[in-house]
Amino acid sequence: MPTAYLVAPANENEKRHGPTLLERTRQILRKAGGRLRSRIGDSQYSSERMRRLAKEAVIPYTANQRPSEDVLRVDKRFRTHGPEDQRREYRKRTAMESAYSFLKTQYSMAVNKVRGLKNVAVYALYSILCHVLTREAAENIGRPDKAVSPTFFNT
Repeated sequence: MPTAYLVAPANENEKRHGPTLLERTRQILRKAGGRLRSRIGDSQYSSERMRRLAKEAVIPYTANQRPSEDVLRVDKRFRTHGPEDQRREYRKRTAMESAYSFLKTQYSMAVNKVRGLKNVAVYALYSILCHVLTREAAENIGRPDKAVSPTFFNT
């Protein structure tokens, strides 16, 4: 489930917003009495600043970064190389990627029909809310197979 979000223009680099998103996530979890156990990001977030803020983060280094020790890397075919524990943790990232893919295909987030950052943010949040509520409803009625069917609950 999404814990925190940040909406920014598409022409801005994700790396710029990573620290803010990380801090928002920590604040929300602190209020709920939880803690951040895992930080997994793609190579887009690979920077010294992000690594300082998220000490146990699993973020692969890019090809132009040359650290001295054995580190996690992802090649052009999306195969991971590096320490086995980081490779195992990085595989969990696919769960989030599949959720993004589902939102893009089932809730038309790939092609926005609204204009303006505020309107896109509202549309994205409604889409995520629909996805979460559909999953919750499917679990509540004992039909977990319908958790990925946004049309099942239409009447």
